Amino acid sequence: MFLVDGPYVSDFFKKTVRDHKIPVVGTPIVKSLNLYDGTNIISEDKAVELVKQKKTTPIYCVSENSISWITDRLTFTELPQKIEIFKDKLRFRRLIKTLFPEFYFREIRAEELKDLDLKDLPLPFIIKPSVGFMSIGVYKISDYSQYKKAVKSIEKEIASAKALYPRVVLDTNKFIIEQYIHGDEFAVDAYYDSLGEVRILNIFHHIFSSQDDVKDRLYVSSKRIIEENIESFSLLLKRIGQLANLKTFPVHIEIRKDSKGGIIPLEVNPMRFGGWCTTADMTFVSYGFNPYLYYYYQKSPEWGKILRDKDKKIYALIVLDNSTGIPGEKIKSFDYRKLMSKFEKPLELRKIDYKKYPLFAILFTETREENFRELKEILTSDLHEFIYA
Repeated sequence: MFLVDGPYVSDFFKKTVRDHKIPVVGTPIVKSLNLYDGTNIISEDKAVELVKQKKTTPIYCVSENSISWITDRLTFTELPQKIEIFKDKLRFRRLIKTLFPEFYFREIRAEELKDLDLKDLPLPFIIKPSVGFMSIGVYKISDYSQYKKAVKSIEKEIASAKALYPRVVLDTNKFIIEQYIHGDEFAVDAYYDSLGEVRILNIFHHIFSSQDDVKDRLYVSSKRIIEENIESFSLLLKRIGQLANLKTFPVHIEIRKDSKGGIIPLEVNPMRFGGWCTTADMTFVSYGFNPYLYYYYQKSPEWGKILRDKDKKIYALIVLDNSTGIPGEKIKSFDYRKLMSKFEKPLELRKIDYKKYPLFAILFTETREENFRELKEILTSDLHEFIYA
């Protein structure tokens, strides 16, 4: 059964659950999400009974907002405890400490941020909410002046984000400081099947505009990226799954890989793939199979066949966050037509209410490797050229 909630449910997801009669839990918010007529909506009590009868029932959350329903209504299962392990980044670091005993991390309370002494900390380091979402409140710190600026920015970001996300998604009472991991960053959609085996559904290279960039602007997937990493990433996920005893459990995991091939997880997002129906929908557009169904029916991609005709193609997920420095409510319009003209093969554009959320749009594209320039340009753009204020 699937749980739906705001801030965004894609048309592709709506069509998937309707056409395949996947049970959707009828929480109070469901009516406002405009699910398609014919969707198999079941009562909350029936959903609980379904889990009691069949504890291996695949459960999926389109939004982390739904996690609170699981923690409230499924207390007779191990799901709330397993979710908490991953939602709380400090607990996750403690879980995998035996795998990475030299990795530095520590907890810091929100009220301690302004008076933190950096002399005993490994520079550079990353600071972020222990329970967080997207890149809200995430900063790379290389020196004291940078840290002071980050604290001020964190205070502003948190104040605006609190109105958008519940505490189970974003809790700013405590933060985690952890050593910076040099190397390339990847995002992986996967699930653990009923036997605990790992099934990888896609691998994205998270590309940054600079050494200090921590934003979510550009993710790319390709035949080369998947083939080069699927074996080592599967092994890492298997080790994490064994520590947490994960079964019938979807995840979106972020990983760093250094120049020598060493890998270490940054965080694991439980019960979902990429937020805002991004990476799973992108996988269908790129590779032709539906990750929601593969998880629901416990199927594994035949990557050899899927990648056969994908040489020299790059599939990009572009998150057009408001990087203009101008508040959304002061922007009159965004030129989506001009945006689309910048790409050789746009696959799908999703316009976002930028007056409500700090995003203009989410864009899927296909690009030839030789034309990577168009992706680099949007990666470094502050998007001023597309707005009228």
